[in-house]
Amino acid sequence: MSFHIRSATWDDPDGMALREAMRVEMRERYFDRPAMVVTSENMLWIGVATTPDGTPVGHAALRRHGPDVEIKRMYVTPAWRGRGVASALLDAIESTAVSLGAPRIILHTGDRQPDAIARYVKHGYTPIPVYEPYTDHVGANCFAKPLD
Repeated sequence: MSFHIRSATWDDPDGMALREAMRVEMRERYFDRPAMVVTSENMLWIGVATTPDGTPVGHAALRRHGPDVEIKRMYVTPAWRGRGVASALLDAIESTAVSLGAPRIILHTGDRQPDAIARYVKHGYTPIPVYEPYTDHVGANCFAKPLD
């Protein structure tokens, strides 16, 4: 099956459903840690991946973080993992970040997401020191990718 990525708004119903699915999955992984809340503040771009029949299968957002842009709420539904959705979202993120003139893309992910860490490393993201507001988060991992 194929999919495409479209730009969306924070209140897009498909995006909201995907973020809720991510919230549920992350609560299961991080049941013993405080939940992180992300709002629409400073969001520059939101991408939603959908199948031809309109089924939402992936989500990612970009927000400004100083001169950089930060990936937020990158998520692919379990049934669509390993089918190229995450790679396509990362390509869309990078293209958008370049068009925004950002010098690099940064991100935070947790230590209980080795699949996400592997995906980012595979796409050229390298570890960086943990940055605010994640410095007090147990198991925080931060990465960056410079843009040409």
